[in-house]
Parts: sequence; C-alpha cells; structure tokens
Amino acid sequence: MKFHWFLPTNGGDGRHVVSGGHGVEHGAAGRPASVPYLGQIARSAEQLGFEAALTPTGAWCEDAWLTTAMLAPLSERLKFLVAFRPGMTSPTLAAQMAATFQNLSGGRLLLNVVTGGESHEQRAYGDFLDKDERYERCGEFLSIVRRLWTGEEVTFAGRHLRVENARLQQLPDPVPAIYFGGSSPAAGRVAAEHADVYLTWGEPPAAVARKIAWIRELAEQQGRTLTYGLRVHAITRDTSEEAWAEADRLLAGISDDDIARVQEGLRRSESVGQQNMLSLNNGSRDGLEIHPNLWAGVGLVRGGAGTALVGSHEEVADLIEEYAAVGIEELVLSAYPHLEGAYHFGEGVLPVLEKRGLWTHPAPVTARASVPFGAQKAAS
Repeated sequence: MKFHWFLPTNGGDGRHVVSGGHGVEHGAAGRPASVPYLGQIARSAEQLGFEAALTPTGAWCEDAWLTTAMLAPLSERLKFLVAFRPGMTSPTLAAQMAATFQNLSGGRLLLNVVTGGESHEQRAYGDFLDKDERYERCGEFLSIVRRLWTGEEVTFAGRHLRVENARLQQLPDPVPAIYFGGSSPAAGRVAAEHADVYLTWGEPPAAVARKIAWIRELAEQQGRTLTYGLRVHAITRDTSEEAWAEADRLLAGISDDDIARVQEGLRRSESVGQQNMLSLNNGSRDGLEIHPNLWAGVGLVRGGAGTALVGSHEEVADLIEEYAAVGIEELVLSAYPHLEGAYHFGEGVLPVLEKRGLWTHPAPVTARASVPFGAQKAAS
C-alpha cells in the first residue's frame, strides 16, 4: 500500500479542526501556511515514509502549483499530489506546466484533478458552466493533455475546448499519474475513462466497496483498470483511550455556532460526495463513531474529507486492513496538527503495517537510519 500526507495550505494548521472547503470560508489556525512550516511537514513526511503530499485547490487556500514548486527543493524524494481545476487554464498550458514540474523536480509530480468545486466559487474564477458541463469539459481536457504527453500533435474540437496543432517540445518523464474523485454519474464516467487512481472520502468500508465496484465496472467497459485510494484524517495514539480523548478534545473545540454556520453552507453544496459526508454526521455531536474506529466529527465544520481513523496504532491498522480488503491500495491522510500527526501515524501505524506485510518504506535503505536512536542508546 501507499500512504500520502497533506500540506495544510488551506488557512494554515493548528491544534483544532481548521474549517473550510466547498464554498465555506476557513476558520482561524494557529500556524500560518508559510514555506518554512510547510517545509517542515514535507521533510517529516518524506522521512517517515509517506509517498507524496496532497496540496488542495480553491479560493480557500494558497495556489497549489506555486506552493509545491517552492517546497520541492526543500525535500528530496517526496512527491507532490497537486490539486488543480481543469477549467482554469488551457489544456496545452496545463500539460506544459505538468511536464515542466515533472522534469525539473525529478519525477515528483502527481495530479489530483478537481473538476469543479461549487458553482458560485467557479463563477468567481470566470467559469459559468454547470456541474455536468464541467465534467464534460474535464473529459475533453484530459483527452487533450494525455495525447500531448505522448508527443502527439493534437488538433481537437470539442463542445467546450478547441486546440489546433498543439504539441509539447518537452515531454514529462514519467507521465504524471492522474488522481480523480467524484460520486455523481458524470464523475464516474470521467474517472473510468481517464483516471489512474480513483479517490473516495472515508465512508464506512461497505460503502467504499460499493463505490469501488461501481467505478470498476465502468472502467472495465472502457477496457481499463484503476487503482483505488481513500482520503481521510487520522487520530492515532499508543492506546485507544488516548486517541479518543484527542477526538473528544477536537470536538470540544468546535462551537455550536460554528457547526450551525458551516453545516448551513455545506448543505448548499452540489457535490454528491459532500452530501454523503454530511449524512454521516447529521450536524450533530452524537453518534459520530459511524463504524468501529471511524469518526465523523471532522465533517461538522470541514468541507470535503470529514471522517477520521481513530484508535490505537493497531486498531487503526486493523481498519486500514478492512479498507484494503475491499480494494483500497492508497490512503491520503491528514491530522491536526499536521506536523505532529505525521509522526503519530508514521512512527505508530506504518511500522505495524510493515510487520503485517502491507507497507514498505519507499526510500532506499541507505537513505534511512539503520539503527533507531533508542536502540543505539540501549546497545551502549
């Protein structure tokens, strides 16, 4: 399995849940999304064995392309899962930007295609297509981009996009993998045809299994095979009691006024996936453990990923095995705060998964310390 972390460019980081997303303004955070702090997170994630770090997109966060370009020199191996919206720039320019990033970073780019956010936010960027039209345009966009990445000269005239004699002089090596999420019928069609990795938010394993079966069937109709990933938060500690105490602390830091305000905004969302997230918490502080060790409290004030894996390192590893059993091979994780959370998961859960044969550190052995500090001390 592959594990990715998250760069909190959406208003910063802190010891409480930072709200925002899907048209909702972000709340206050104690740690600004500065290059030095984000660099700390990136370097720690790399050291701990995370494959990549997701950087979000939208009006509520810093620009993902510029941020990750500034962070790339601060690490050596970590890849960047750059979220971008295909309607915001031409497909030829986007293909060129991706090729440049890939080649100058040494092959460290992955792309998370976000088809559209909310219509009112899209209109602020000058995009007046409706949701289904945005997915239709996304399919045209990805068709052009993928052809350009092969070195083909592309002339294309679709309903939404048109290019003539487009060609890249510098091709990406390797071609970036396309990550894609969405729960609507229009999203499923685009994912099946163009995605390499289909991402879904952290619903209970049975619901995730149904979604994977749906996309897998659509992909088979296209003669394609996809990889499946989960976007979810993590609260993991040495004991279950400590982990749930942390979840309770985060919940106590969320005011009733904030819950009411954010829930009202999120209920207006056009996203099927977002509505699924809302159904898991029902805007209430009660009944938030929706599956053993799966907690829906984050989604009370945060758009997008609204659930967290909560428990001891072994319990969280058990739940990850449940997801693996239904087809999940990659997880994109986050925590509050993200720096400390990376260590809780990286030093707690990943070694458990390694012992179970589910994970191997992606860095060469020579790039890592061969003897942990504690072992050195004991030996002396």
